[in-house]
Parts: sequence; C-alpha cells; structure tokens
Amino acid sequence: MNALGKHFLIELNDCNRKILNDIVAIREIMIAAANESGATILGESFHQFSPQGVSGVLIIAESHLTIHTWPEHGYAGADIFTCGTTVKPEKAAEIIIEGFHPKTHSVIQMYRGTAKTKKKITK
Repeated sequence: MNALGKHFLIELNDCNRKILNDIVAIREIMIAAANESGATILGESFHQFSPQGVSGVLIIAESHLTIHTWPEHGYAGADIFTCGTTVKPEKAAEIIIEGFHPKTHSVIQMYRGTAKTKKKITK
C-alpha cells in the first residue's frame, strides 16, 4: 500500500479538567509529542477561549498536530497527520494520551491517499 501519510484521530474522555484549560500545559504536551516523534516543528498557534477551552496547532514539516479541548465535558480531540517515514506518529499519540490523563480514549489510524482505515484502538 502506497499511502501519502498516516492520520491518527484521538478521542480523549474524562480527562484532567485543569489540564484541558491550561494553554501552557497543552502547548508543552503537543511540543513534546512532536519532538519525541521525530517531527520538525515549523510553526505553532494556540488560543485560550473564554470562559474555557483551548485550540492549538503545530505545523510540522511532515504535516500537523492539532488539539481542541472542552474542559466542561472533560474531553479533548486531537489529530496527528504525518507524511514520509521519519516521524513516528504512534509515539506522538502516546505522549498526547499520557499528557491528558484520560480515563478512556480511542485512536483511529488511517492511511491518507488511500482512504483506507487501518485499525481502531479503544481503551
């Protein structure tokens, strides 16, 4: 299968609500995920909503990592899209999951450019 990239969709449920509303902590988690996966960060944008919630994006040479949080629901949704073979998106997903301390989470992995879902992992 010749995919253009891997795309991970991450659902984080019953997370630590303080972290979900902490833009500094969220930025640190996302940057750690990018760095530890081997990605090259090109730019970033994070926004704190009022009264709560954070959205953020890291543009990486290999594509992007994004996060959107809803502290009032204990929920965050993230995605990791990487192209090429040098980045380990599985490692980025692991760092994000560990950082938000969800009681439950799920990850859907797709191969982009083929529109074929590889697997769904639910915990």
